[in-house]
Amino acid sequence: MATHDISFSSAFICNALHQNTENSICNTVSKVTSVQAVTVRRRSANYRPSLWDHRYLLSLENIYAKETEAVEKAKLLKEEVRKTLVKTEGSLEQLEMIDSLQRLGISYHYKHEIHDILKRIHEQHHEIGRESQDLHATALAFFLLRQHSFDVSQDDFDVFKTENGIFRKTLPIKCVLSLYEASYFSMDSEFKLKEIRSFANERLTEFIADNNATILGENETYMLDMVKRALVKPYHWSTRRIEARWYIDVYRKKQNMDPLLLEFATLDFNILQANHQEELKLISSWWNSTGLMKQLDFIRDRITESYFWTIGIFYEPEFKYYRKILTKLFMLIAIMDDIYDIYGTFEELEIFTNVVERWDVNLVGRLPEYMKICFLFLFNEINQIGYDVLRDKKRNIIPYLKQVWTDLFKAFLTEAKWYKTGHKPSFNEYMENGLISSSVPTILLHFFPILCDEISDQNLTDVSKNHHSIVRSSATILRLANDLATSTEEMARGDSPKSVQCYMNETGANEDAAREQMQSMIIDSWDVINSAAHTSSQLPRGFVAAAANLNRVVQCIYQHGDGHGCPEKAKTVDHIHSVLFNPVPFQL
Repeated sequence: MATHDISFSSAFICNALHQNTENSICNTVSKVTSVQAVTVRRRSANYRPSLWDHRYLLSLENIYAKETEAVEKAKLLKEEVRKTLVKTEGSLEQLEMIDSLQRLGISYHYKHEIHDILKRIHEQHHEIGRESQDLHATALAFFLLRQHSFDVSQDDFDVFKTENGIFRKTLPIKCVLSLYEASYFSMDSEFKLKEIRSFANERLTEFIADNNATILGENETYMLDMVKRALVKPYHWSTRRIEARWYIDVYRKKQNMDPLLLEFATLDFNILQANHQEELKLISSWWNSTGLMKQLDFIRDRITESYFWTIGIFYEPEFKYYRKILTKLFMLIAIMDDIYDIYGTFEELEIFTNVVERWDVNLVGRLPEYMKICFLFLFNEINQIGYDVLRDKKRNIIPYLKQVWTDLFKAFLTEAKWYKTGHKPSFNEYMENGLISSSVPTILLHFFPILCDEISDQNLTDVSKNHHSIVRSSATILRLANDLATSTEEMARGDSPKSVQCYMNETGANEDAAREQMQSMIIDSWDVINSAAHTSSQLPRGFVAAAANLNRVVQCIYQHGDGHGCPEKAKTVDHIHSVLFNPVPFQL
């Protein structure tokens, strides 16, 4: 296992599973005892096969990164960009270059240089905007400083307001866009930033309406593209790899764009993509070798989609081990969720939950055949992760791993009971269980030990038991984003109520109002995560950053529908092609 420091996505997958679940029934013979067999009527999900089979994945290659001189050229360009960054003078010029490096996806090469520059700017940031009266400079400084955990105040924008406490409507659109992006770093109770966001949103929307039908020059087209992109999703909530691929194309239109940055970004993206393709081939070979799709034909075959989640969380080359572990974890969660949500009978699920809680292979004989395979697969993979941590960190975390899986399955079992009995939970009852069934505590606990050198019982308990605000907020985002994307179809199939329906039942609100409330809760959860990134915490900053990346992937996957269950209907296919399959052509 490599040494670990990062900047990290996923409420993930659980209960994204219901998509395309139909109330069709199939007859299955399950072995209940060694001498008795009964016919069990089961629900069928009718999941479509994987869009990319193993043979196709093995054929992937990036033609631009295959060239023998590509890596050497990238090294030279990397150093040229470093020299340019270090030599850049002027606070605004430095900020804009750092912003370009981030959006192009190459800032990870210059973490130390960027930190040193921002530290110097932070020491004098009050003078940057106040002396020059440059709102764009102040907003960009706020954006980058907060992003990198420097302490800056929302009051920095007061000097740019009129006597009535509002911004002029004639502000240049570049300033308004910078204000809008900065406002998404709001923390608890920072109402001024919420007001800024509302003002900027209105102005940016007007800008699009005024310019959509106008013939624009290249730089104006660049600004229009940036505004449209920000209104769809602000940069702070965006998945970094997807944004880098998009921005490489848009950056070409920018006035005074730097060809050196563009050339290096293009080459670096292709080299990273080639690395990711090789990893995907290995993880697909692992999945193919398990033979689970032949044994458990009712589960979703989503190995490529699962690997895509990990790219959103850790994309840098040094995190290969993390991506492998997380891909396996996401597949495990999806398999188990399919069992609890669709295939297993309630009686089988009760037995399975008990066997997992006792974590004893000697009890496997109590299970039906398909569950024996599932339990042994889970048992072996989780114990292997525990072994890796014990080997590298000298800490036995298997009791915590076992417990977090038990908690997850008990939450799944509760939802299965609601379905079986027709129980309609209150909103709070649903959310308390949903924070666990989101699978976020399970996901975060698995990468906490491999991200952190100091592993205490208290931290492991805080993560696994949802005690920490970061875990609860991340679970809230996943649970609600998933429900917003999938609940309509799930309710049409007769599933038990989700967050939207529970809120409607309890308050009498209509569906639009309920959905608006769920979106508001997601925004509030981001405020909590932003606060955690800037306050002293028992949890390391790398872990907080990883949780934030998980949330970014979640909102990407579920923005246009169930991007995991039905990737072809929710733009996940487009994202996978742009990030993993299609190279960036050289067009300098």
